[in-house]
Amino acid sequence: MLIPHPLLGPRDAQEFTYLGDAALMNRPDPAAGEDAFCDHVYLRGNPAGVHRELWFHEQGDRSWLVVTRNTLTHEILGAELATDVARRSE
Repeated sequence: MLIPHPLLGPRDAQEFTYLGDAALMNRPDPAAGEDAFCDHVYLRGNPAGVHRELWFHEQGDRSWLVVTRNTLTHEILGAELATDVARRSE
């Protein structure tokens, strides 16, 4: 599986470490309480279809990517730097 790194071009997925749902970037407000934080950390969905995921380029430039992937077909639909995604959501 090739991941289209936005800076380095197509890279083999073996260079990356998968973290999980890209929604992990959206931490709950500390005022929301302990239950909200526990839900954020431990309760994760297992979607079928198009999904946004966090991948770390461990054997490369050590960047974090948000990869859009179809979990049914493993087709990679796109990738962008996680820092760019985080800046847009501010």
